[in-house]
Amino acid sequence: MQEFEAITRLQQGDLSGLEALVRIHQLKALRLAYLIVRDDDVAEDVVQDAFIRAYERIDQFDLKRPFGPWFFRIVINIAKRAAVQRERHLRFDPVRTDEETALDEILADLKSDPEVIAEQQDLRRAVWIALGKLPPTQRAAIIQRYYLDMADKDIAAHAGVALGTLKWRLHTAHKQLRLWLSQLWPVEVRNRQHTEKESEL
Repeated sequence: MQEFEAITRLQQGDLSGLEALVRIHQLKALRLAYLIVRDDDVAEDVVQDAFIRAYERIDQFDLKRPFGPWFFRIVINIAKRAAVQRERHLRFDPVRTDEETALDEILADLKSDPEVIAEQQDLRRAVWIALGKLPPTQRAAIIQRYYLDMADKDIAAHAGVALGTLKWRLHTAHKQLRLWLSQLWPVEVRNRQHTEKESEL
């Protein structure tokens, strides 16, 4: 079942339309929620709530627009609230090794050389740790920009802030990420890559 047909059916009260939309968008929604809330179980709850919210508001959806961006805005809003609530109750959130793979979508493509792959795994883990230090609002903005490839004006509109405010938010997040990455990413890896670049000149 195609997306347009699924939405039409859902607007007519046919729940098979919702099942089709879940099949189409669930995986990306789970990745998106996970990058914001940083917990598998919470991410699943977020996405489940988002689909329920979408079902409740499907009559408001404009069939002339794609469903994905509209739905992912719902996911982001719920995920940000869940992240704030979760981080209020956690003093320490240990980084699990399986969490490192969550950043595949926002990192450069892996190269085939094993040594390079190992270095990128170090970077991936460092980025994951650094993202976790950002406030949920800044983290969501970074993920919208680099995971969903959203334009700055669209992120600002979604967040209900001025474009200048959004740009400042992204700038602040980038500055913090660069600082934390310089501390987290192994020095020997950075030095080796720098040496390799110099040898190419």
